[in-house]
Amino acid sequence: MLTIGDKLPAFDLLAVDHDSEHAPNPENAFKRVNQDSFLGKWKVLFFWPKDFTFVCPTEIKAFGDLLEQFNDRDTLLIGASTDSEFVHLAWRHDNQDLKGQSFPWLADIRHELADGLGILDRHAGVALRATFIIDPHNVIRHVSVNDLSVGRNPQETLRLLDALLTEELCPCNWHRGEATLHI
Repeated sequence: MLTIGDKLPAFDLLAVDHDSEHAPNPENAFKRVNQDSFLGKWKVLFFWPKDFTFVCPTEIKAFGDLLEQFNDRDTLLIGASTDSEFVHLAWRHDNQDLKGQSFPWLADIRHELADGLGILDRHAGVALRATFIIDPHNVIRHVSVNDLSVGRNPQETLRLLDALLTEELCPCNWHRGEATLHI
């Protein structure tokens, strides 16, 4: 698995990039993206195992509920799974909690990005619940991976992003606006 200081691997994927209610036509809903599509921006990239499951929509909704806060930090939120762009679009249209989500979902159906990041579950053949915070130069600055059965805490991801954005030493349980450490 890639770790802190590694570069985001090369990829070329389709993403569902619009709210499916406003763009139910696949011609308008999909956008091709690659590792350079978001250069110059901080990114939070999070993978979930499968669409149309039970834990995954709770995480996607929780990340989506923080979208404005990520935007306020000039950070792009990007979701991904190893399902196709058509499955993503159908799920966004079918699941009430996912309607209105307005951040891109990468369709890594060939597992190129999940494999490049080293986050494929060897037994299930799907991506692990992995979260990456990536800086404007595509350098990984934070990685966390959860068991397939356990959802993650998007608030903690936001807290970690805030700490990284300070470019200073931040103590345990530090939150935005608190003093950093000065040695």
